[in-house]
Amino acid sequence: MTPISATKRWNYIPEANSQRVHSLTQALFIAPEIAALLVQRGIDTPEAAAAFFHPDLRQLHNPLLMRDMARAVARLTQALNGGEKVLVLGDYDVDGITSVATVMSYLTPLFGAERLRDYIPDRYTEGYGISGKAIDFAADNGFGLIVALDCGIKATEQVKYASSRGVDFIICDHHLPGDELPAAVAVLDPKRADCEYPYKELSGCGVGFKLMQALGEHLGRNEAPLHDLLDLVTVSIAADIVPITGENRILAAHGLRRFNEDAHLLRPGLAALRELATLREGPLGISSLIFGFAPRINAAGRMGDARRAVAMLLAPDQQEARYTAEVVDQMNQQRRGSDQHTTQEALDMIAGSPTLQNAHATVLYKADWHQGVLGIVASRCLDQYYRPTVILTQRDGKATGSARSVAGFDVHEALEACSALLDQFGGHRAAAGLTLKVENVPAFQQRFEEVVARTLTTEHLVRPVEVAAVLPLGRITEEFFAELRRMEPFGPGNPNPVFASRRLVAVPHSSRVVGQGHLKLRLASADAQGPAVDAIGFGLADYLPEIELGQPFSACYTVELNEYRGQRSVQLRLLDVRWE
Repeated sequence: MTPISATKRWNYIPEANSQRVHSLTQALFIAPEIAALLVQRGIDTPEAAAAFFHPDLRQLHNPLLMRDMARAVARLTQALNGGEKVLVLGDYDVDGITSVATVMSYLTPLFGAERLRDYIPDRYTEGYGISGKAIDFAADNGFGLIVALDCGIKATEQVKYASSRGVDFIICDHHLPGDELPAAVAVLDPKRADCEYPYKELSGCGVGFKLMQALGEHLGRNEAPLHDLLDLVTVSIAADIVPITGENRILAAHGLRRFNEDAHLLRPGLAALRELATLREGPLGISSLIFGFAPRINAAGRMGDARRAVAMLLAPDQQEARYTAEVVDQMNQQRRGSDQHTTQEALDMIAGSPTLQNAHATVLYKADWHQGVLGIVASRCLDQYYRPTVILTQRDGKATGSARSVAGFDVHEALEACSALLDQFGGHRAAAGLTLKVENVPAFQQRFEEVVARTLTTEHLVRPVEVAAVLPLGRITEEFFAELRRMEPFGPGNPNPVFASRRLVAVPHSSRVVGQGHLKLRLASADAQGPAVDAIGFGLADYLPEIELGQPFSACYTVELNEYRGQRSVQLRLLDVRWE
């Protein structure tokens, strides 16, 4: 039999230090495999592991350790005592929207609704960040202070303009600063070079949360209103793909309890959105928020007015929450229709062109594509062809679009090499946005292809899977899964561990294709050791004919709990199958 070539590159994480594994196993009475995972992740003392297993809000850092925090609290207190009006401004994505809802939720009981107003810039007429239109709105309507959330760290000119109009700024951001900081009253950003705050990876909403924490401590307010913000902060952490480590992990762990054990404490807007998202049975994790909540909240900014999402998150009761959530969900349905149509057009363009099929990169342009779905379409094309991808449309006489990259390839650096053809670009290694003259699109397509062809390696074109350990199949039990769950919430920086098992076979007559190309089967050890385990491999149906021939194979997978009609069982989620 000819082996199927691997669709993914299995990278085996180096084994953990055996002495440290033994120490954790003995001190915490945990399975050695769990101890090894902790040591691999740098959690190698009993004290650190105990803190990891029991995230405690008392472990949060003192917010005053953040540079300019005392100044921000003083300015907010001045506004509170002086009867000033405050404009709460945020970006139009999930992090910005939840940031605004967080600060509005906390400040409204203090200031009163008549002295606060939320402001989200229009994605298409104002663009990202702080706009002159927002500043003019504040000045013209008597707002003496703007609290900017998830944006503003590079808004030096905008802050100068605001000052000329008598408007002060407090900036709460988490992006990398430029060479010059804005001359705001306070610039809160743990990534400031002169900021000694111990944790650098907060979301934008997380920085806003720290400001509310500091204000509450200054005013002597009890902690309950602060804890009521944790559901919003957790959605931001999930949607913005920040590491689930340190403070983020503490905040997310407690926020997820509001979606699960303490669902009665979940704010009405998120409860309504959860109902509309029809998520599968069982407790929600970070991935549930990423796929169930984030697209719906994002859709408001992509397809219309992002303030509708803010209104949903601030809804005071179930009736209003349900109404606003339905509006947001309808916008998401429009977004889905648009991105599905655009994705199909993009894939058809590639399929119909031998040049595009054989290229090292994908660069597509169509003038009537909706700008709000380009990033999603780029990701879908990447899923299909797995190579650096740029999707462009036309807006206001310019070509504008989104770029997505494969693991290990710096798409921002590739765009830098094409900068002579671009009007503007920005982002990071994995994703970026760009704007250029329409007449430069063909030259950019050629130049980007040349840059990628020169720098892309064959290794870049195979999806990596980081395998934490090789386990015998019999080790996958409900008891093992219960210990594994103590490491949740999983996400970037604390990924759901991937395991591999060797010499597997499918239980006779258990293998079948379900849904759209998914493989469902029951796995057993070829050596008949231990019980069989259910498994599902999304998109792996092509392996079925080889599996049914009966030759033992290896598989890599994550372990999950499958809940169906009240029945629970451990299940493997297959990531790849290999005959070795």
